[in-house]
Amino acid sequence: MSSDTHQPHLQRRFGLLQATALNMTNMIGVGPFITIPALMSAMNGPQAMLGWLVALVIALADGLVWSELGAALPGSGGSYVYLRDGFGRKTFGRLMTFLFIFQFILSGPLEIASGFIGFKQYVGYLWPNMSAGVGAAVMIGVGVLAVALLYRQITSIGKITVSLWIGTMLTVAVVIGTGATTFDSAVAFDFPTGAFDFSFGYLMGLGAASRVGVYDYLGYYDVCFIGDEVKNPGRVIPRSIMISLVGVALIYMAINLSIIGVVPWREFVPAPGQPLPDPPPPVVSMMIERVHGAGVAKVFTALVLWTAFGSCFALLLGYSRIPYAAAKDGNFFSVFGQLHPTKNFPHISLLLIGGLAIAFSFLPLLDVINGLLVTRILVQFIGQIGAVILLRKNAPNLERPFRMWLFPLPALVALAGWIFLFSTSGVVTMLYAGGVVVLGLISFFIWSRVTNRWPFEGPAGR
Repeated sequence: MSSDTHQPHLQRRFGLLQATALNMTNMIGVGPFITIPALMSAMNGPQAMLGWLVALVIALADGLVWSELGAALPGSGGSYVYLRDGFGRKTFGRLMTFLFIFQFILSGPLEIASGFIGFKQYVGYLWPNMSAGVGAAVMIGVGVLAVALLYRQITSIGKITVSLWIGTMLTVAVVIGTGATTFDSAVAFDFPTGAFDFSFGYLMGLGAASRVGVYDYLGYYDVCFIGDEVKNPGRVIPRSIMISLVGVALIYMAINLSIIGVVPWREFVPAPGQPLPDPPPPVVSMMIERVHGAGVAKVFTALVLWTAFGSCFALLLGYSRIPYAAAKDGNFFSVFGQLHPTKNFPHISLLLIGGLAIAFSFLPLLDVINGLLVTRILVQFIGQIGAVILLRKNAPNLERPFRMWLFPLPALVALAGWIFLFSTSGVVTMLYAGGVVVLGLISFFIWSRVTNRWPFEGPAGR
């Protein structure tokens, strides 16, 4: 069953403010509040902040890839559109988009699930004796609430996004303000012996810290997934990506220094060889309690929960458009290509991604982070680098409101960065990512064979 050609179209209502708010709410979210212990554990000390710098270089280079693609090909689905058009709609583009959706069904909800897990972690600070059953109910409840708020037109969603962004910025301001007045450099820069001794182990640790950093930066491209709903996308998409990355990088460094300048890193990082607790300690609440007392820390924890929810909301908004875009093209079940008959949004796609995210929130946090990142690197991030290069070669007349600076250097820097992160992720993680791709390839060829489509019906396909 094909999508109804008389369905209403998505409306362009996201300007630069709303687009930047969407990206930054997604990027900041709960990430830095739940991952600082993991970051410090990766290199056993504050030198792990180098991981955030490496991650920033990769994200900035990759952001230019997203900017050129998003400005030239604005449409619902983001990566789906870029891979489809970059590799050829009827040939390898079909393969790449299928693999992208295949891995996305795992990686997208995993990313949203990490926010649900972080939400439960900080609820645990307010409710120290919370049972496992109550914790599960918390994650399910926040997931259902996010879906319910998104079950409406984009007009009101833009207002909700800005309000969540304001809450996020208030949370960040409290952390940075507290750190600025109580920062102790001796506590923050208490480097262990051999902190900068280069070795293979040091390189692996830097890779682990950088993966945590990239996870915290994820979302700088979120506006690309709702390209059909962005006003003047040729200008708004690239600007919102760059503003978000630079702004959040400064915020992250300030948050990190604020926390480790008050709470000694040795108090929340286990001894070398010992596993990190799952979930990690709520270090931001620990910091506020140490400076202002338990009462203020509880109030502040409520702000962290607001931030965590805002991140989940922004992710779910962007990612719910991906199965919708694929279904409209005939590369996913047609039911997901339908818009709500009166509210004009992809309601079935929203329910799919939201439901999977709730289910994945019952996995351990670090498994969620590693799983979502490595599966995304192989197809989405590296694939898009190929797409932007192929489009420059095969579609030189394509209108490009934004062109990557110093092309192709940023694309090559991003490629080297993704390869570094993947190759230092560990054998099991790499096998998992490779297995997802292989299973996706097998599924694609079976599906294509059954439907008599490329590559089983010649280069032109059906």
